[in-house]
Amino acid sequence: MKETEELSEEEKIRDAFTQKGWNEIKSYDSWEIFRVMSEFVEGFEKLARIGPCVTIFGSARVKPSNVYYKLSEEIAYLLTKKGFGIISGGGPGIMEAANKGAHFAGGRSVGLNITLPFEQTANPFIDSDKLLTFDHFYVRKVMFMKYSQGYIVMPGGFGTLDEMFEAITLIQTHKMVNFPIVLVVKKYWQGLVDWIKDRLVEEQHVKPEDLNIFALVDTAEEAVQHIEDFYTKYALKPNF
Repeated sequence: MKETEELSEEEKIRDAFTQKGWNEIKSYDSWEIFRVMSEFVEGFEKLARIGPCVTIFGSARVKPSNVYYKLSEEIAYLLTKKGFGIISGGGPGIMEAANKGAHFAGGRSVGLNITLPFEQTANPFIDSDKLLTFDHFYVRKVMFMKYSQGYIVMPGGFGTLDEMFEAITLIQTHKMVNFPIVLVVKKYWQGLVDWIKDRLVEEQHVKPEDLNIFALVDTAEEAVQHIEDFYTKYALKPNF
């Protein structure tokens, strides 16, 4: 049988509905448990002692000449100079900009890369001992949430939205400490924020105070200040 990557979309759907035998199910699921466990173990071992870090989410598709790339690099640089490590998704675009800013500021640069069909390549600005590559998105997201003390959300697509709402949901449901979440570039996010107010809050799917979980800013200085204000408020300090 052809490898999954070589199948057409229709063939993939048909294959997903094909009745599997008990031995096939048992064998695959058992080994999948160990594959997932191995990713968790490696992630916990490598990230347990990295110290306070801020994760920067954003699009993989922007080029170095893009204003969002440059803004992300500046934010990462300033945060690193304040003593924070930087975590990114490990790939190109805004992820690369985040690691680049941390690298040239002389700080800790962490990359949580993901194996994708189009082969996302890790960017060259990640510390060699702080690069992890995952097969499973959910394991990777656990690492983002577990080892970050703040989140900068730059313009991005579905993946960025997924990561942003994961953090918001975990804070809203008290599954995670109320660390700061900063959405950068107001004109990019304002429409989404307005929709949340007009639909979700208006129809009582979320509470008005849930909007306080995140902040909306425009500049690198504002983004960094929001993170710093949180640490000052709780008398915390990065320990790098």
